[in-house]
Amino acid sequence: MSNVFETDGAVSWTELLTDDVQAAKAFYGEVFNWALEDQDMLGATYTVIKAGDNQIGGITSKPEGAEGKPSMWKTYVTVSDVDETAARVERSGGKLLLPPTDIPTVGRIIVIQDPQGAVISAITYENKE
Repeated sequence: MSNVFETDGAVSWTELLTDDVQAAKAFYGEVFNWALEDQDMLGATYTVIKAGDNQIGGITSKPEGAEGKPSMWKTYVTVSDVDETAARVERSGGKLLLPPTDIPTVGRIIVIQDPQGAVISAITYENKE
């Protein structure tokens, strides 16, 4: 099986942004039997979701400015070069909602919107383990 953190085009991570992390952890832990592990990330708590031994995603608080917006799941697709992917998005008629941005110790991400309005994120991982 290939490594989703290295395979161009692979869906590699999912992340829940929510107002109530504790309620989300209780719900999803029960529904999917996920193991949930709190970690410190940039001075905040980030909950890593594990299915078996595999880290598959995370749960975190919504960012500042997102108050009143519904909780949402984000999907990340692995790309070998986020900056090149950003250029292809714009050439293909999409929009960059978040330009190429470094996430320390994780990698470089973008958030895009396709011409029909759907949103997805792309990431080039710093550590591909």
